[in-house]
Amino acid sequence: MQLSRRTMLSSLSCIAGALMGPMGNASGQVSRMTAYAFSFDGLDGQPIGVDDHAGKPILIVNTASQCGYTPQYAGLQDLWTRYRDRGLFMVAVPSNDFGGQEPGGATEIEQTVHGQYHVGFPVAAKVAVRGANQHPLYKWAAAERPLEVPRWNFHKYLIGRDGHIAASFPSAVEPMDGKLLAALGRQLESAPA
Repeated sequence: MQLSRRTMLSSLSCIAGALMGPMGNASGQVSRMTAYAFSFDGLDGQPIGVDDHAGKPILIVNTASQCGYTPQYAGLQDLWTRYRDRGLFMVAVPSNDFGGQEPGGATEIEQTVHGQYHVGFPVAAKVAVRGANQHPLYKWAAAERPLEVPRWNFHKYLIGRDGHIAASFPSAVEPMDGKLLAALGRQLESAPA
């Protein structure tokens, strides 16, 4: 995982704020870490820096190639096609945590996402989204929304323009579902952070 300067500064600011406690700033509030402090290794080996998309709505979806929800890749691509020019950024995060439904490596994942579903949005390398080896973004998300952690593949986190979780959607919520579209619309219409 590669850290950008912005990510390092954001992380250091959060650590410093936590160490200083309530006296750390004039308002008495400690700044909270945001999703911008994290990145993923891409399926193609290139880093996917969440901080590179600061101020945009970001949809992060844990995925699997052999799941009953795998056809949601088509809906995710539709969502990406429809909203990317309006500012949406999206990342698929393959994981083998639920039912062992992502057992393959990069080649097999590539065949599913690009060969079968022709996705154009970034796809991360396979990671754990729960457990001892959980990716740091998912640890942060669990702290932000402890009752809304992924319980299966194709769970969706919508990160707001402020870098915090604006909404969370369980696996059964399709990418083009009205609830998800409404939450995304609110983020797209809000002023950039």
